[in-house]
Amino acid sequence: MDTQQQQQSAIKGAKVLMVGAGGIGCELLKTLALSGFQDIHIIDMDTIEVSNLNRQFLFRRSHVGQSKAKVARDAVLRFRPHINIRSYHANVKNPEFDVDFFKQFDVVLNGLDNLDARRHVNRLCLAADVPLVESGTTGFLGQVTVHVKGKTECYECQTKPAPKTYPVCTITSTPTKFVHCIVWAKDLLFAKLFGDKNQDNDLNVRANNAASSSKETEDVFERAEDEDIDLYGRKIYDHVFGYNIEAALSNEETWKNRRRPRPIYSKEVLPESLSQQNGSTQNCSATDDDSTVSAMPLLGLKNPQELWGLTQNSLVFIEALKLFFAKRKKEIGHLTFDKDDQLAVEFVTAAANIRAESFGIPLHSLFEAKGIAGNIVHAVATTNAIVAGLIVIEAIKVLKKDSDKYRMTYCLEHPSRKMLLMPVEPFEPNPACYVCSKTPLVLEINTQKSKLRDLVDKIVTAKLGMNLPLIMHGASLLYEVGDDLDDIMVANYNANLEKSLSELPSPVINGSILTVEDLQQELSCKINVKHREEFDEEKEPEGMVLSGWTQSPATNGESASTSNNENAIEKVTESSSGPEMASKKRRLAETQPENDKKEAENVESDDDLMEIENPVMVSKKKKRVE
Repeated sequence: MDTQQQQQSAIKGAKVLMVGAGGIGCELLKTLALSGFQDIHIIDMDTIEVSNLNRQFLFRRSHVGQSKAKVARDAVLRFRPHINIRSYHANVKNPEFDVDFFKQFDVVLNGLDNLDARRHVNRLCLAADVPLVESGTTGFLGQVTVHVKGKTECYECQTKPAPKTYPVCTITSTPTKFVHCIVWAKDLLFAKLFGDKNQDNDLNVRANNAASSSKETEDVFERAEDEDIDLYGRKIYDHVFGYNIEAALSNEETWKNRRRPRPIYSKEVLPESLSQQNGSTQNCSATDDDSTVSAMPLLGLKNPQELWGLTQNSLVFIEALKLFFAKRKKEIGHLTFDKDDQLAVEFVTAAANIRAESFGIPLHSLFEAKGIAGNIVHAVATTNAIVAGLIVIEAIKVLKKDSDKYRMTYCLEHPSRKMLLMPVEPFEPNPACYVCSKTPLVLEINTQKSKLRDLVDKIVTAKLGMNLPLIMHGASLLYEVGDDLDDIMVANYNANLEKSLSELPSPVINGSILTVEDLQQELSCKINVKHREEFDEEKEPEGMVLSGWTQSPATNGESASTSNNENAIEKVTESSSGPEMASKKRRLAETQPENDKKEAENVESDDDLMEIENPVMVSKKKKRVE
């Protein structure tokens, strides 16, 4: 059998799992089908949105609201009716997609939009010993990497660039960029109004004169049962844009070398009666889909790229707040910001612009603000198509077990050494990786003050990405999650959560070694505990420091998003992978030229997220393939 026949045989006999049916996924499914693959399974939890239609070519307007996986399957079967395509409208982290499920496939192809799901798939592929082809795009940049257990790096072997963060004091008191205002509006104000009202943040600060002249001396954000919604909206407006700015101005030392902000009150910019000007929120054209409720039509605003003035932003702020209470009251108390929630984006845009006006920062359109708030770099269909083709090329190499030819390939915006596609030899596994090499982690924590709940929420779940964690200290089981636990066990574990580490039935103190497992991911790691008395509140806000782990997406309220408007992205990269080569050792990159030292950040395109690194720097780690 010649090489061509061997390749066709490998393709036709392969069982392939695709995770993600968005921008890359649509192109990938089409390319797989046209390349001769006969058995394809697709998992995607998302439904189709209007914003997808400009690049996800398998979808039409009539498909809006339907499952991406199912519609993509049906579209491809129309021109390849004799192949087997099975779709799953579900989250890849669901229990049914366990290690045994993954074992049935010859290769897994990722087209995901978040790092948490990518790490989960990476771990399942390692446990099932199934090769993974990873991918990502952002604008004109893209990349494809291969991860094979024991031969290449796993997805988590290399530390991911940490998302851009800003000091709390900058966000709450001294913003100088529009992104600071977005973070304030999204993670402080929106969360305080529509999320957990019991959370403490600096928005509760009141100017002295305001506190003495107002009835609301406790929580200004609490709306009385019979309180008029217009008056409540004005009260919030005056508090955050007026009284709190006055409180900040009272500290003269802060403004010696800074531009002083201007307090803004509703009476200065809003008409006396908003109801007469805007109409009633009861007459708004809301649909059954809460995410489509919008304040803009009520105010005659149609173009999201139009720059609103202070009055328009103020009207949107009040109208959006009223709509949340009129149309989505049941959600208030547990809402989180979502870039696909139109009303949330309108509210955050308006609030950020009003704050920007106060601090003398240039205003931004809703389109620009959404990009910053959602970490969006808008997708380019051509990049998705190129990356999908590269995925299939690497998948075929994997099926042929042609490990010497594996490549991680970068798609560049501008030619480098006369190339727009830069293939680079991949790396061998990282011996320090806690996922695939079982290297212990080190946790610095105050064992007397920190509770087990802090460890579970901030480390095991947020940083290590475990879904069904089990924590042991020696032979003592401290915590476990699962559907098969009886009531007594659940009560015991819940009681442990509220105890400090040193007060647990098996006390965790300096020098203790914890075993943390996730039975669904079949992942286990060791954590060496080091007691530490104090932490820097600004630099170490979590009150604990974990060493030796792979950076995951930020989940705290201080992470900031960037877009083209904030000089976000100029470089490509991500974790790499490659065949095991005994003669080649891992080596650090040479020092970058000064013009290459731009900050790497996590970004999210509309559907295909990747991490950015300089491909030229990567090429210095491994010799470039000519």
